Amino acid sequence: MATAVSKMIKIVPLRQAHYLAVSEIYQKGIDSKIATFTTNVPDYPTFNHHYIKEARWVAMIDSDVIGWAALSPTSTRHIYRGVAEVSIYFDPLHQHKGYGKLLMDHVIRESETLGIWTLVAGVISNNVSSVKFHLDCGFRIVGIRERIGQMDTGEWMDVTWMEKRSKTTGL
Repeated sequence: MATAVSKMIKIVPLRQAHYLAVSEIYQKGIDSKIATFTTNVPDYPTFNHHYIKEARWVAMIDSDVIGWAALSPTSTRHIYRGVAEVSIYFDPLHQHKGYGKLLMDHVIRESETLGIWTLVAGVISNNVSSVKFHLDCGFRIVGIRERIGQMDTGEWMDVTWMEKRSKTTGL
């Protein structure tokens, strides 16, 4: 059943034409100092190479990109071909409105059609709302890596590793 939120948002494959808006949202995540250890938004060719081509989406209201999600392989080894790391970012003006859940539900469904049986997420532990968001989307905490990454500010951060195992793919 469609909700008011789901009627407002459109989720489409991420294309190069979306990348300016995607990069602006990504920069806001970098600037937050709790969303990523990345210090610079990659150019489109680098972004394009990093993420699985069939596994990148944008969330839109009208013609405005308000968020994006993409999957990257966790390994080149064949045995891990069904495991992907999820990245999901929303413009701060559009967070905490239910849009992220719609996009993550889309990512989960589409990942299964691509043969992905496990989604993983490494979330900076200080990003409490992102940890909660992933838990609310069905992920579970599998561990915390203490002081594993250093921000460009010099601060060492813990990363909460989470995963979601498909109930339909890779059984």
